[in-house]
Amino acid sequence: MKNTVNYITLALISFSLFSCVPQRKYEEEQARRANCENELSTLKNSYQDCDAKLTEANKKLVDYLRDVTGLQRDTSIIGTNLRNLTSQYDRLNTVNDQLLDKYNRLLEGNIADTKKLSGELQLTQEQLLKKQDELKQLEAALNNQKNDLDNLTAELKKRERRVSELEGILKKKDESVNELKRKVSDALLGFEGKGLTITQKNGKVYVSMDESLLFASGSISVEAKGVEALKKVAKVLEQNTDINVLIEGHTDDVPMNGKGDIKDNWDLSVMRATSIVKIITKYSAIDPKRLTAAGRGEYSPIDPSKNADSRKKNRRTEIILTPKLDELFKVLESN
Repeated sequence: MKNTVNYITLALISFSLFSCVPQRKYEEEQARRANCENELSTLKNSYQDCDAKLTEANKKLVDYLRDVTGLQRDTSIIGTNLRNLTSQYDRLNTVNDQLLDKYNRLLEGNIADTKKLSGELQLTQEQLLKKQDELKQLEAALNNQKNDLDNLTAELKKRERRVSELEGILKKKDESVNELKRKVSDALLGFEGKGLTITQKNGKVYVSMDESLLFASGSISVEAKGVEALKKVAKVLEQNTDINVLIEGHTDDVPMNGKGDIKDNWDLSVMRATSIVKIITKYSAIDPKRLTAAGRGEYSPIDPSKNADSRKKNRRTEIILTPKLDELFKVLESN
């Protein structure tokens, strides 16, 4: 019964506090929310496109390597055939010379033998011409294969340089994320384990803050201990200008029945994220263009279980730090 009275009192206080907010401010907050959601969608699409292009580049590299292997095998076979034909050509030349010599010596001898030798000589010459033609065809095919191999090898080296460049950029990005996590961890050393966790995944750094560290229940005003933590985060972000910042508000699945500006969990999550953005810009010189405030409401829980501990985990705000990918995009566009 006492809790019911407290909730009613809190609802009346919240109603009296927020019912006085001008309609124009509410509309501006709504517009800012829509803009933030659009920017979040654009960033996600850009990251997915980048990842797809890198996957396609690696696939093309595998295809080129397979083609080079095939050409090298074909070139080896043609080279073997060319050597065999050259050897046969040399032997036929030797036989031809021998027959010519016999022909000259027996020219005045038996007519029958002379005709036989003449026929053999003619056959040998025909075979020799045929082998010469085959040899020329093989040489032409070998030259074509060699040109194709040279062109493909050049293209392969070009692709390898591109892939190497992309891998270097991604490695540099991963190193910068590791360094960023270290800096954030050092700055928030006194807060970790006290409603704040720092994790690294998918090339990003996630600073997750429990509701108890930042807000009173149902409130969008950041409490003093939360402000101190956000000041430290703001200083790290101010010194690392190549990082984009997304602030996401999250709630539990208990519905809100607000009658002021905060009508439901969507409103609560977005307004909390916006409150954090305002504190970061207030206590640092960070460019506001790098900041995005977003609300996920109850729809991205850490633990979907329907109990008090799970709901406590889900009531959180996440500051997601993402390195800018401008350099990577330039390489992909040049490809």
